[in-house]
Amino acid sequence: MGEHEPVRSISALTLATADMAACCAFYEALGFVRLYGGPDAAFTSYRVGGSFLNLQHVDDPPPTGWGRAVLHVEDVDALFDRARAAGFTPSTAPADAPWGERYFHLSDPTGHELSFARPLTT
Repeated sequence: MGEHEPVRSISALTLATADMAACCAFYEALGFVRLYGGPDAAFTSYRVGGSFLNLQHVDDPPPTGWGRAVLHVEDVDALFDRARAAGFTPSTAPADAPWGERYFHLSDPTGHELSFARPLTT
C-alpha cells in the first residue's frame, strides 16, 4: 500500500435485515463466531478475521442496488458442503476463476450475496 492510499482496510461490513433470527441462524450455521447481539437483538456482530460482519435490524429494509461481499475462507469446498448440509442452496458450485480464486456464491436470508473464496496457489 502506498502513501497515496488513505483507506487501508475494511473494518466492518454492515447488512440490513428484517429477520435477525434467520440471519443469525444462517451465519452461525456457516461457522461465523458471534461477538455481540443475537436473534432478538437490533444489532449483531460477527468476527471475520481482523474485521467484522454486522447485521442491523430494520423493520422494512430499503431497496438497494446489487452488491456482493467477498469473504476469504480456508477451504471453499468444505464451506460449500457445510452450507448444503445446513439446508442452504448456493447459487453456484465451487469453481476456479480466471482472476485466480476458487469461489462459490450464496445469498443470506435477506438476499445479500456472499462470495466465499480462496486465492489459487500456483
